[in-house]
Amino acid sequence: MPNQVEWTPDARELADLELLLSGAFHPLTGFLGAADVAEVTARGRLTDGTPWPAPVTLHLPFPVAPGDTVRLCDPEGAALAELTVTEQAETGEVAGPVKRLGTPEHGPFARLRRGPAEVRAELGDGPVLAVTSRGPLDDTVLEEIKATAVELEAATVLLLPLIFGERGPAVVRDALRAADRLRQEGAPFGVTVVAVPLAPREAPIDLELREHVAAAYGAAEHFAAPEPVEIPGPPHRRGLVLFFTGLSGSGKSTIARGVRDALLERGGRTVTYLDGDVVRRLLSKGLTFSKEDRDLNIRRIGFVAAEVARHGGLAICAPIAPYAATRAEVRAMVEEVGGVFLLVHVATPLEECERRDRKGLYAKARAGLIPAFTGISDPYEEPDDADLVIDTTDMPVEKAVAAVMNLLTSGGWIR
Repeated sequence: MPNQVEWTPDARELADLELLLSGAFHPLTGFLGAADVAEVTARGRLTDGTPWPAPVTLHLPFPVAPGDTVRLCDPEGAALAELTVTEQAETGEVAGPVKRLGTPEHGPFARLRRGPAEVRAELGDGPVLAVTSRGPLDDTVLEEIKATAVELEAATVLLLPLIFGERGPAVVRDALRAADRLRQEGAPFGVTVVAVPLAPREAPIDLELREHVAAAYGAAEHFAAPEPVEIPGPPHRRGLVLFFTGLSGSGKSTIARGVRDALLERGGRTVTYLDGDVVRRLLSKGLTFSKEDRDLNIRRIGFVAAEVARHGGLAICAPIAPYAATRAEVRAMVEEVGGVFLLVHVATPLEECERRDRKGLYAKARAGLIPAFTGISDPYEEPDDADLVIDTTDMPVEKAVAAVMNLLTSGGWIR
């Protein structure tokens, strides 16, 4: 008997899902299977010969069988669609058609996220010039748009700001300003703005996918606005996460507290300190020390740290974080919001950590009283991507703190 499960896709998959449901990814009606993905990747077309530039896939971390249904929900738990599984690859990607259950109700400019059928009906039969953009439409670009629209004898210029990620709202605001300006300048065509949650792909696939979306909205011609040139702010104003990892007793918490105090003495940055033990008592109260719960604890720390970085703050984290994959997840969370992630490996050897054993944890682990204890009965995966490695065996705390502060000052993260 088929099963039904619930799953919340990641941000990119949710964006693709919205475009599948709206018809903007026409002729796709669901997530692609292995044969279509292979054909698209190799030849830029589906197995039936239809041109299509990019794999559109959904990953599930658990097994499902053909005929099972997956209720796809947004991060708040609202059901958006139902996927009927036709196949699942060994890597977890599932294929199958999707059926709408609900409409995304949240997020900035939700009123502008309209489907192609509605927009085509509103615009009528006249030629449409679609303009896709991920950044500002400056004077030069606006002049090119006007010239192209006049040459096409367009009835409408359809501005399609591509909203995905942190910059999405700014892209829509710019498109609305550009629409107002075109109207005020007496352009001989109508101007309509529709927000499209299209996640970026690598060139030239991104441009080809834009053209497919523009065609779904009825465009006779597509104008792709130039990609914005990112000019990051000065390093000392960017959000930053300083993430310490190491065995219990390695000295990471002591160093992290010393760095926090040094930063507070200097001033100039908002500092949030997330110590592993403190988080365990509060944010992660009730979690066990199973691998699943330890991973969840690190993800919670990562989420809070990323929110601090999103708003330009500096977060200091000092958990054990023994697993490389989970540390990579935290790095991705931080970088997704435009923050900087610096990893400090406090690489004090196990023998030294066990010799210190101030809390008596190693002795209990050796006696079998603490199961799955990192370094004894559970692995610690040493990072190969650390920005700084410190062994505190013969290093005073002040010198270790100075090494971290030198990392921050040399990179311009603090003045």
